[in-house]
Parts: sequence; structure tokens; C-alpha cells
Amino acid sequence: MDLEMPGVNGIDAMIAIRNEFPDARIIILTTYAGDVRISRALKAGARGYLLKSLLRKELLDTIRAVHAGQKRIPPDLATQVADHVADDTLTLREIEVLKAIAAGNANKLIADKLSITEETVKGHVKNILSKLGANDRTHAVTIGLKRGIIEL
Repeated sequence: MDLEMPGVNGIDAMIAIRNEFPDARIIILTTYAGDVRISRALKAGARGYLLKSLLRKELLDTIRAVHAGQKRIPPDLATQVADHVADDTLTLREIEVLKAIAAGNANKLIADKLSITEETVKGHVKNILSKLGANDRTHAVTIGLKRGIIEL
């Protein structure tokens, strides 16, 4: 299963498949790394997660392991997840604010769009920077994209 497909994303498709076939063993094959994407896929029921760049090396071993009932994630991807497992996660509102920042919106416009005060937006931005360990708004967007918290 890929994460990005026309019409439906891989997470939603996987949830639908596993609702009907709970024993389905699904492997994610994607170009998208990022600990948040990986975690979402695993929570949705993926049994394996591979980057398309690793297919030649890992595909057969992953298929065999998942078929045998194991989970399989390459070590470098598992390390990405482990590096952030104890991080404070962004709230849904903070993710909305981060998406609005990524779209180039100033605090006042974000406040208007989300029907909150500009001071509340500033508070969310402060929390986002702290939780992501970012130096500024641009750095936060870069981290959010790299980790799969937001997408453009």
C-alpha cells in the first residue's frame, strides 16, 4: 500500500481494508519517511513499512516476515520513530496553525481563519516551536514536513 494515491490516502484505505478483513497483513511501500507518517501507518495496522528506495534490498525479507506474523521496519526508519517517541505531540489545533504557517499566513490571518484571537495563535506558535525544537516559524514548517506532521 502506498500512502499517497489518487482519490484516497493509504491510511484511510488500510483502515477500510482492515475493518473488513482484520487479519490482512499490509506493508506500506512509499517514498515518504518521517516518524509521524510511520507511526500513523503502524497505528492503522500496517505490519511493515518500506521506502521504495529500499525495495531491492528489503522487499522479499519484509514480505516473508510479515507473512510469518512479524512486523518489519528497516532500522533507520525504526530509529526515526524511536528518536521522537517521547516527544510532546502537537495538538490538532497546533497542526492547523502549523499548516496555516506553511501556507504563508501571518498570525492575524490565521486567527481570522480559525476564529481565534491573535494572542491565541501566538501561544500556539510558541508551543509548536518548543515541541518541535524549532528556531523559528520556517524551521518549524521544515521539521513538520520532514517528520510528516504536515503535507503541502
